[in-house]
Amino acid sequence: MSPLPIQEHPDVLRVVRAALEEDGAARDVTTLSLVDPEARVTADILTRVPCRAAGIPVGMLAFREVDPSLELVPVAEDGQDLEPGDLLLTITGSAASILSAERTALNLMQRMTGIATATRRYVRLIEGTSAVILDTRKTVPGLRVLDKYAVKAGGGTNHRMGLSDMVLIKDNHRKLWRGGDPARLDQAVFAARAKFPGVPVEVEVETFDELHSALLAKPEWIMLDNMAPDRMAEAVRIIDHRCKVEASGGINEDTVRAAAEAGVDAISIGALTHSVKAADLSLEIRA
Repeated sequence: MSPLPIQEHPDVLRVVRAALEEDGAARDVTTLSLVDPEARVTADILTRVPCRAAGIPVGMLAFREVDPSLELVPVAEDGQDLEPGDLLLTITGSAASILSAERTALNLMQRMTGIATATRRYVRLIEGTSAVILDTRKTVPGLRVLDKYAVKAGGGTNHRMGLSDMVLIKDNHRKLWRGGDPARLDQAVFAARAKFPGVPVEVEVETFDELHSALLAKPEWIMLDNMAPDRMAEAVRIIDHRCKVEASGGINEDTVRAAAEAGVDAISIGALTHSVKAADLSLEIRA
C-alpha cells in the first residue's frame, strides 16, 4: 500500500471520479426536477449492522468531488468497530449535492466496510496464534487499492499488490517453464532469481517431494496449497523456520483456526475480496 492517506492516492481519485461519472452525478435529473437548489440540509451516514468501518475518507472524497463546499464531519474512523445505528459521517450543505453524491459514496463505503468486517472476523478467529491473515489479488479490477486498504482496516495484512512485487511460482508456471523440469522447483527459484535478483520468491507446493525440492533453493516463502491441517503441521516441521510459510486454498471460517494452529506464518483468504458481502449502510436526511 502507498504511504499516502487513502483519499490522496491517485488511483482512489480516479476510481471516485469514474464512479461519479458512471452514475451521472453531474446530471441527476430527479434531483434537478424536484429539489430546491438553495435547500440546505444535514444528513448522516449510519450502519444498520455490526461492522468494522472502512472507506470513510473515500466517501468524503466523493461528496467533495460533487461539491467542495459541503461540510463533512467524520464521526467514526476507519478500523473502528460499530453497532447498528452508529454514525460514520455527517454531511451538511446543499441538499442537491448530497443526493447526487449519495449512491457513489455509499457504494464505495459499503464494499470497503464489508471487506474490513469480513477480515476482522478471520483475524479474531486466529487470535492467540502467530499467524496473520493475508489478502490476495482476487480483487475487483480497478478497485485493488481500496480493497486492500479495507483488508488492513480489518486487521489483515496485504500480500502482493501486483505481479511485479514478488515471484510466485505456481503449478501453471512450472508447466510452462522453458526447458525446465517441473519437478525441480529449486531450479525454478534459481532461474527466477537470475532474472530478477533481489525480488522475493514464493513457491507453491502440494506435496512433500515438491516441498523438499523447493527448500534446496531457500525461497523467502513456501505456499502450502490445499493441504489438510495435519499435513500443514508436518510441512512446517520440515521447513523448520528456513522460510516463511503461507497456507492457501479453500480455507474458510470453519477451518482457518486449524490452519493457524498448524504453525504457518500466514493464511491467504481470497473470499475477503472476491465474494464479500457489502455492509448495510444508509444515508438519512435529518427531519
